[in-house]
Amino acid sequence: MLVALLIALSASLARPGLKAADWPQFRGPNRDGKSTEQGLLAKWPGGGPRLLWSVHGVGKGFTHVAVAGGLVYVTGLDGNEGILRAYSLDGQAKWKASYGPEWSTSHPGARSIPTLHDGLVYVASGVGNLACFDATSGKPVWSAKLFELYDAPQVQWGYAESLLVDGDKLLCTPCGKKATMVALNRKTGQSIWASPALGQGSSFCSPLLIEQGRQRMIVTMTETAVVAFSPEQGAVLWQHPYANPRQNHPISPIYQEGLLYVTSGYGKGAIGLRIAEDGKSVTQIWEQPRQDPVHGQAVLVDGHVYAASHQRASGRWSCVDFKTGKLEWEAPGVGKGGSVIFADGLLYCYAEDGTVGLVPPSPEKCEVVSSFKVTQGDGPHWAHLVVAAGRLYIRHGTALMCYDVKVQ
Repeated sequence: MLVALLIALSASLARPGLKAADWPQFRGPNRDGKSTEQGLLAKWPGGGPRLLWSVHGVGKGFTHVAVAGGLVYVTGLDGNEGILRAYSLDGQAKWKASYGPEWSTSHPGARSIPTLHDGLVYVASGVGNLACFDATSGKPVWSAKLFELYDAPQVQWGYAESLLVDGDKLLCTPCGKKATMVALNRKTGQSIWASPALGQGSSFCSPLLIEQGRQRMIVTMTETAVVAFSPEQGAVLWQHPYANPRQNHPISPIYQEGLLYVTSGYGKGAIGLRIAEDGKSVTQIWEQPRQDPVHGQAVLVDGHVYAASHQRASGRWSCVDFKTGKLEWEAPGVGKGGSVIFADGLLYCYAEDGTVGLVPPSPEKCEVVSSFKVTQGDGPHWAHLVVAAGRLYIRHGTALMCYDVKVQ
């Protein structure tokens, strides 16, 4: 395991412009909500960590920032148009670029997190359009109308997938009549492969690339199933039925040592899946109805999954054993509902009432050691937190804030 970790870290650092402290895509370097940061504050001052800077007018949206190569990227809705903005690490505007029409009806705003890779930045709009820009200048490289290309319907509440890079492939899931998942050449936008059309709709999930034995696979969720695809040809490796009353599954699965944690909101709860050694089938090994986060995601730390519930526990936070599904505790935590990430030994929790708090991960109890309220911005507190290079980034509506969380 240690050798594999060192190889993965070396590979990530080999990418031009990518540093260990970066947060270059949805949920961080490995899409698991975990930072590699060290030397962060174990407790904040009474009013919260020091605010370094804030900017307003980033557009409407629920996306967290991406941080890479000395720039901070954020998407937002201006009028009916999606705008990708880049800021320096001290909050100075560097460039902005339009990526076309953005979701402007129910809960208007940007949904897809920018993905940074090898000097390019990729975004998707809520209406199913893709765009690629030069990460330094903002110059357009290519664009594509994903839903038109693959005959996919518009998604209720807006397309919310954050795009995944695998080598020279850009992976996305239009769930259309011509394909469920597709791989595009990330440099040109041209098609590499298209998976079979499964007749299952998009469910807001962002895919995860994993390796089980010698089998690499892309795992995601449609409206009615957890599905794994081959990243080489797009073949469907396996499916497992999973649905809730809203057919809404924005939580990316969590993988470790042959096991998958799968969950969603609306009372469905979590399940544990064991992937076969050959990577071509799965078996459900447990079910835990109490942990049902919605778009706040979940994080795995030392064999336990931490998340805020949606309906089953009325927004309370919980801890579940990853291997058995055992519920260790439920507690009010930092406040009703919300998102969670992990950095330097602590959970960073962001409740839907705007409270941000530090919680030591423990299967024994939930203890909030520090907290403060986000007072800038407007609308729901749905964007996830980001920790990069000793800084905590919080996006709330049209406002973006940067806090110093590093030990001085």
